[in-house]
Amino acid sequence: MAASGHVVLLGDSIFDNGVYVPGGPDVVQQLQVELPSGWDATLLAVDGDVTTGVPRQLRSAPVNATHLVVSVGGNDALGYADVLQQPAGSVGEGLLLLAGAQQQFAADYEAMLDAVLTAGLPTAVCTIYDTRPSEPGHPMIRTGIALFNDCITRAAFSRGVPLIDLRLICTEPGDYANPIEPSVQGGRKIATAIGGWLTGGGSRRSEVVAR
Repeated sequence: MAASGHVVLLGDSIFDNGVYVPGGPDVVQQLQVELPSGWDATLLAVDGDVTTGVPRQLRSAPVNATHLVVSVGGNDALGYADVLQQPAGSVGEGLLLLAGAQQQFAADYEAMLDAVLTAGLPTAVCTIYDTRPSEPGHPMIRTGIALFNDCITRAAFSRGVPLIDLRLICTEPGDYANPIEPSVQGGRKIATAIGGWLTGGGSRRSEVVAR
């Protein structure tokens, strides 16, 4: 790991979770603890933002930024929730309805990732994590999110971008402050995973970070 560096967090409330952990450290504060002396972390992610907002966030990146991490897509997926309520005559018809949403998500995500990669910095992206198993509709939500995570993994691996799989990191009820935001405990796990990627050299090759 370099003697100094500056990692920038882009995306949504997975990183910008301060309002959901009152009195506790947010993700960027926990990440700063994971970093060695001489390293900095900057939060540019915005609670509620979607994939099309990430290039705008990137324009505010500090000039000494050395690494980027993106966690976005959950709010985009929520925007397609009404598809789950549309009538279908068969499972196949239902899949075709979901396919339209998936294709649009894939196009938006790929455009976002290509824009981020023009910065020329080592970049990692995160999957959308599952909600707590105790949440109503968890099986449907988990299955639906898998369609969008497939887009994220394909976009990442086709571009040689490391993937931080939040589904394998935030696995306990205590990792969630509410159905869609990380708690202090979950934020610590996310920060540890990012720190692990950076400690490993912040590679530019495809790999999965799961802890």
